[in-house]
Amino acid sequence: MGTITMDRSAVITRGIISLILGILILVWPGLTLGVFLFLFGVFAFVDGAFSIAHAIGRARNGQSWGLRFLAGLFGIFVGIAVFVWPGITAVVLLYLIAAWALAIGIVEIAMAVEFRRELTGEWLLAAAGIVSVLFGLLLFFNPAAGALALALLIGLYFVVIGVLLLILGFQLPTTTGAAQ
Repeated sequence: MGTITMDRSAVITRGIISLILGILILVWPGLTLGVFLFLFGVFAFVDGAFSIAHAIGRARNGQSWGLRFLAGLFGIFVGIAVFVWPGITAVVLLYLIAAWALAIGIVEIAMAVEFRRELTGEWLLAAAGIVSVLFGLLLFFNPAAGALALALLIGLYFVVIGVLLLILGFQLPTTTGAAQ
């Protein structure tokens, strides 16, 4: 079998950031669009950077890396777009978030399938991917949701993803090595 190259600290950091963002949104659901845009833009950019770093690590180990790299580029693009066009409408932002969640979810499901024989707890990565895909589809098919309901839904999404990624991160070995 191959070598597992999932960076434990990156998965845990991503989980912590997701959890903190989700809690902040749930505690203050009436956040202004500007504050929400800023928080989401930072998250999408940082998450994209982690995805690209992970893809580069996989490429160095001769493993598939293309989907993760593309998802990372998309995350960075979305993060930058939020900062460059702060007057973006809520509907456009909603579709960007939906597309981002779908892309991340598809990549996570694909990685779970790829790691199914090498990683215990791969179902957590698959579950995070499924939640992301469902969240993205929900946003695509219900763009007229109220701002408060949308904020609560987004906050809940980030809490669930954060918890799943933290559980996965703490199940990963502290150092990457050959799978058994």
